[in-house]
Amino acid sequence: MSRGRVLDTAVALADEGGVDALSMRKIAQALGVVPMALYKHVANKSELLDGMIDVLVGEIDPPVAGVGWKVAIRGRVLSARRMLLRHPWAPGVIESRIKARTTPTPVVMEYLDSMIGIFRAGGFSLDLTHHAMHVMGSRLLGFSQELFEDSSGREPDPDALPPEEMAARYPHITALAMAVAHDRDSIVGSGCDDQFEFEFALDLTLDGLERLLGAP
Repeated sequence: MSRGRVLDTAVALADEGGVDALSMRKIAQALGVVPMALYKHVANKSELLDGMIDVLVGEIDPPVAGVGWKVAIRGRVLSARRMLLRHPWAPGVIESRIKARTTPTPVVMEYLDSMIGIFRAGGFSLDLTHHAMHVMGSRLLGFSQELFEDSSGREPDPDALPPEEMAARYPHITALAMAVAHDRDSIVGSGCDDQFEFEFALDLTLDGLERLLGAP
């Protein structure tokens, strides 16, 4: 038994059944111990979730040496995204724990510090780096907060307007919804190519920062 083994087991169980179904009892059963044995390694559910996030952040590739800031940032962000696609429950947990804590865990702080270091080594001033961290936001950890939740697995809204009335009242939304390609497996939405939309926003952000870096 070790803290690392407890956290790895918790991550594996969350991958199988979702984080909402995770409990100390289930982790103990998987490890073949009594639940009280876990509390020597994690004090409570909040500490468990923080530790699980640390495990996931540890899966993100380290910075590539000898490349420009833009390539280095893009590579790490896409590595973070691949990590989150392996653990679909993680974005919600990361968001909830960041809101619950005064500061992120040391592992997350070290990751963010290294990303700031890449910007600074690339010639960014502290002011522009500050703006960059704000505009990148959760994308630094591989996900983005979408404006609409329109995934295909949701139950129909009983209060939704009939399609004809929706089209008449919101013509531009309707036209856009009818025009986009449909990707049923997208986690952004049933009308979106999830990976394309993520990389589009990432590249747009990095291109804008590159332009600002060269501005007086």
